[in-house]
Amino acid sequence: MGRLMAIDYGRKRCGIAVTDPLRIVATGLATVRTCDLAAFVKEYMAKETVDAIVVGLPTDMKGNPSESMRYITPGINALRKSIDPQTEILMWDERFTSAIAHRSMLDSGMKKSRRQDKAIVDEMAATIILNDYLQSKSYSK
Repeated sequence: MGRLMAIDYGRKRCGIAVTDPLRIVATGLATVRTCDLAAFVKEYMAKETVDAIVVGLPTDMKGNPSESMRYITPGINALRKSIDPQTEILMWDERFTSAIAHRSMLDSGMKKSRRQDKAIVDEMAATIILNDYLQSKSYSK
């Protein structure tokens, strides 16, 4: 069984999280510039087995895809072309993940200077997306 990876896709940078090989725990992996995403994922997948990639799907309050899909879709299509075609790429609702990440940072007592680091927020948001996905799968079994 391979790992799962999550991506919180942004215009400037992407937060990335992965599970352990048994898919029990999701942890933040990195934050990379969006233009470097495909190369980073390809390099990571050369070292580790990744069965699926979960990409945060930005939606409005009614559940409709948001305006930002116009730059996410081409980026994910480029990622698809650079990795093994057998690797599944799933879209997963990411509503409120950045707000939850900020709240988690506050609750953990993280210093203000670190809370303002958007790269940390993006990585935490990817971790939250992946944890949400993992929870949904554990309840559906």
